[in-house]
Amino acid sequence: MRSEMNKAKEYFLYFIFYSVIGWCYEVFLEVVVYRWGFSNRGVLFGPYCVIYGFGALLLIFALDGLKKKKIRLAGINVTPVLVFVGIVVITTAVELAASYIMEFTRGEWLWDYTRFAFNFEGRIALNPSIRFGIGGMVFLYLLQPLFEKAVRAMGAKVRNICFYTLAVLLAADAIYVFLIR
Repeated sequence: MRSEMNKAKEYFLYFIFYSVIGWCYEVFLEVVVYRWGFSNRGVLFGPYCVIYGFGALLLIFALDGLKKKKIRLAGINVTPVLVFVGIVVITTAVELAASYIMEFTRGEWLWDYTRFAFNFEGRIALNPSIRFGIGGMVFLYLLQPLFEKAVRAMGAKVRNICFYTLAVLLAADAIYVFLIR
């Protein structure tokens, strides 16, 4: 039981980490690339986009096993290609589902891809899906192994302090945004 709880704490820390990275990515695009100016790109008050956290966990659970396999076609390892396709499909499905959930709960969603070719109702488009595929490859093959080492290198006390502090902050943020504001 204790081992399962430690695993859950690790996954929660991954969730927060990738939610913050997603927020930074969204703000970077908005401020630096598109020069639209700053706005909080998440649905919560804090600097995190929880869709990135959920998406990252989904990719870990869905593709970690595939990533570890060596699938060959004509002697060439095609596993990374299959992982890339998996990332594109999963992240596109998550983004589409999130747009409908946000529309249902908030009356709108936070992005509009109508300016991109090959878009569906402005909710998803090929260009962002490919970018998510590239970002997902960086995440799965580079960031996640490093972050796993860092989280596992934390002592149990430090990991618990991080977990409980971040869980309380996230819960307070959700309460504020969805119940008080």
